Amino acid sequence: MLDTVYREFGTGYVPRWHRDIIELQSAYLAPARHTLLVAVDEQDGAVVATAALDSRGPAHPPNPRWLAERYPSGETAQLRRVYVRPEHRRRGLARQLVGELMDFAAADGGYRAVYLHTDPAVPGAEAFWRSLGKVVCDEREEQPGRGNGVVHSEVPLAG
Repeated sequence: MLDTVYREFGTGYVPRWHRDIIELQSAYLAPARHTLLVAVDEQDGAVVATAALDSRGPAHPPNPRWLAERYPSGETAQLRRVYVRPEHRRRGLARQLVGELMDFAAADGGYRAVYLHTDPAVPGAEAFWRSLGKVVCDEREEQPGRGNGVVHSEVPLAG
């Protein structure tokens, strides 16, 4: 996950955005309603993909107030840290991991929505999420001129 924030996003580790990457135990492993999935290459044992889910909705700020109100913490499953190393993309890993996260969210019974945000500058990310859900806010349209913007989406929750 750290590799992704350095190579894909170019931001490096920013504590206010990426603390969960360092604090995996408290962010994803200890809370019963959170989870972290990791795909490992069987040949060399390298981590090739990750995907996580937690019960924290989008915060305001930096996100629009209406978005935070639409997806409140506790009722919202947020998909996070869905990363696949470039050399392992286009093999169905992300789709499989997200499918498992969606099953986890449905089995919880307390979530009413599944939310995520993505950086459209990451190759393939926006098209992937559009194939699974619907865009609810495209910051490139709502706030023109603010760089790449973030795309906020909802994925239908089964059951």
